[in-house]
Amino acid sequence: MSNVKKLPARSEVPASECWDLGSLYADDAAWEQDFDALGERIAGYAAFRGKLAESPQVLADCLQFDYELDRLAERLGVYAFLKTTEDQANSDYQRMVGRFENVATRAGQESSFIRPEIMSISEDQMEQYLNSSELAPYRIALERLFRFKPHTLGNKEEELLAMQSEMAGTAGKAFRQLTDSDLKFGLVTDERGDEVELSNATFSQFLYSPERTVRKNAFHQYYEQFSAHENTLAATLSGSVQKDVYYAKARGYDSALSMALLPDNVPQSVYDNLIASVRAHLPALHEYYDVRRRKMKLDEIHHYDTYVPILSDLEKHHEWDAAVETVIDSLQPLGEEYCATLRQGLSGSWCDRYPNQGKQSGAFSCGTFDGDPYILMNYKPRVLDDVFTLTHEAGHSMHSYYSAKHQPYEYYDYTIFVAEVASTFNEQLLSRHMMQNASDERERAFLINREIDAIRGTIIRQTMFAEFEKTTHAMAEAGEPLTVQAFKEVYRELLEAYFGSAFTLDDELALECFRIPHFYRAFYVYKYATGLSAAIALSQRVLQGGSAELQDYLGFLCGGCSSDPLDLLRDAGVDMASPEPVDTALRYFGEMVKELDQLL
Repeated sequence: MSNVKKLPARSEVPASECWDLGSLYADDAAWEQDFDALGERIAGYAAFRGKLAESPQVLADCLQFDYELDRLAERLGVYAFLKTTEDQANSDYQRMVGRFENVATRAGQESSFIRPEIMSISEDQMEQYLNSSELAPYRIALERLFRFKPHTLGNKEEELLAMQSEMAGTAGKAFRQLTDSDLKFGLVTDERGDEVELSNATFSQFLYSPERTVRKNAFHQYYEQFSAHENTLAATLSGSVQKDVYYAKARGYDSALSMALLPDNVPQSVYDNLIASVRAHLPALHEYYDVRRRKMKLDEIHHYDTYVPILSDLEKHHEWDAAVETVIDSLQPLGEEYCATLRQGLSGSWCDRYPNQGKQSGAFSCGTFDGDPYILMNYKPRVLDDVFTLTHEAGHSMHSYYSAKHQPYEYYDYTIFVAEVASTFNEQLLSRHMMQNASDERERAFLINREIDAIRGTIIRQTMFAEFEKTTHAMAEAGEPLTVQAFKEVYRELLEAYFGSAFTLDDELALECFRIPHFYRAFYVYKYATGLSAAIALSQRVLQGGSAELQDYLGFLCGGCSSDPLDLLRDAGVDMASPEPVDTALRYFGEMVKELDQLL
């Protein structure tokens, strides 16, 4: 008789395996005290309303007040958010988040006058302001703010938009509650004969199973739930897209995409060049799928055959402590301070390690100016990619650590565009470290296979997602209804192009567009692709260079958002305005496909 393995309740997880949020708040009571203080301080905005054009000092005082309040709100909001991720069925912390969002919305309403008042200052007067000593700490922030002048509305309109912020998050919140808490996927018998609970967190584990029947059964059983709820999921995804389109139109942008690119000052050519480069290199991807099909001795290759290592009998097993040591060893080129700080964090209180009932799926790093840079994992020792996920999230956390240490609050919070460089840079070092230390050709082939799949997942797959987002938003902007069928047709066409004519596409795979959380933060995923492309170039530069190249990279980590993303990367040694980094990464992909074919 098989054993039934279920995830533990949160209360059953040892404290040593959980993060310690004490760097934010010692307990909920301490949070409540600051929450009350935040609510009381919001009234302070009234003292500045209508007065920002009076003098540089008044504007500086207002900005200082705003940043201080925002800093407190960040701490409160992150603590509440992290508590909900521990167990999303915990209604106490759901209420905590709801209360915080309500106060944050009120703060947004009370501060909504700031942007339009600043925008109403004439260019001549603002030039004088920017040259004043009082506003020197905020010069970069003000210059960036003026980028948005054509898209800033009047006081009343800005107040109305601010009032909508909580409502605007409904689609994403409904999606998360449905997929992480309400959907029940049942049990799947694994290759050991054990019945294991199928969930968002364990789905990928089944796709790594060496037994094809296990992978196939998990795939079809998982998507049965998405098929049963496809109309609800289409409605939530459509709501998210329509929200983006609404805000873009309300603010006078050409498109939702152009609205998303402006904060980073990234030209649309970067987005379009990425898609064009990946499309041009798709034959190498199709060649890889054929290599995988042949080496796995399959008549047909399906999506559930693309994650398990080709050499599935060569299992790489890393318990938590061993994974931490492997990560730290691979990052030695980044210096003693980097490695010592990270070791202490991963072995100590930064990371929430394993799955439990109700825990948010996936992984993330969440850094704040005042607290530790926390990492949520759903770590599985038998899944090698989870070691890479750990070093990926550690890259984010160390980026937060360095930025908070070297920048003031207003410039510490780096953008996602550069964040994905820091995380995938770490992955590159880990991959090269493991390949260099491979015991034989089979192990090297195993690791090359993993590296190929990492580039496929991070550059090529995310670019397919980026195309989906661009297409569906363009449809909404053209007035085309985003129905279940419309979403599935768009996604099916992309699957056919990216997987190739020799790949067998199961009908259920078109439902994948309804399970991607990043689609609720539109035009985010392309940054994974550009990030890894930059990381490949920068890691080669650091490994092949000396102290100057290392200092360039560490300076990048310390930079926060003190310069625009493309400028930070140029200073670090790579030009993402050119298609060359993406082409270089994909040529590297093609070379590895050929080496893998030869080794196997």
